[in-house]
Amino acid sequence: MTTELTHVARAELTSTGKLRVGVNHSNFLLSRRDPATGAYSGIVIDLATELAGRLGAGFEVVGFENPGSMADAAARGVWDIAFMGSEPARASVIAFSAAYLEIDAGYLVPPVSPIQSLEDVDRPGVRVALMDKSAYDLYLSRHLHHATLVRTSTIDASFDTFLAQGLEVLAGLKPRLLKDVARIAGARILEGRFTAIQQSIGTPRPRDAAAAYLRAFTEEVKASGFVAAAISRHGIQGVSVAAAAPLS
Repeated sequence: MTTELTHVARAELTSTGKLRVGVNHSNFLLSRRDPATGAYSGIVIDLATELAGRLGAGFEVVGFENPGSMADAAARGVWDIAFMGSEPARASVIAFSAAYLEIDAGYLVPPVSPIQSLEDVDRPGVRVALMDKSAYDLYLSRHLHHATLVRTSTIDASFDTFLAQGLEVLAGLKPRLLKDVARIAGARILEGRFTAIQQSIGTPRPRDAAAAYLRAFTEEVKASGFVAAAISRHGIQGVSVAAAAPLS
């Protein structure tokens, strides 16, 4: 079944004559930028290409160094869609589709750490390194009440700070933590996940027709196998296609 595209939705998504796509440079799982050519690749580029083709328009990548700056830019109207975690803290300015995929988030602890479980993290004296305004930062800001969050500007900086300051915990996306744990002899990733980051497609509010179209588009590319094929094609580990959204 092909999603119906209305004239209003097309106009809202291509107000400048093209689709401007917000991309978070720090999410290495979903997009990559060639340092030599500046060309982008990855699952979000595949999705943007498919969407732009249906709109009958070209698309332009609008890059950001982290998800917080991309979300903050929604009110300035510099992008038409953006790929990011659909956190409640962002929903007042961004209308999100249901998730197209999920990424587990977890904790890494240093060698000989007394912390054995997810529940052990939220205690006084435990310092958690993480990237500022990431989706998992927003989640932990709501759910951790005793541990101290030590925020950094990038994912790499959170790892460096974790090591340099001898912090008790590093929070992050599981696929990245699997790489980080191999760099520290004796370090461990705690069993389980504290949340699954729902990666969605957002558009600035109020663009009601665009938001409705993106919701339908997202369900269609999940059901058709497009998202699963993109995950396989790019060799992304530690992510899964999100479940279909409940019928409203």
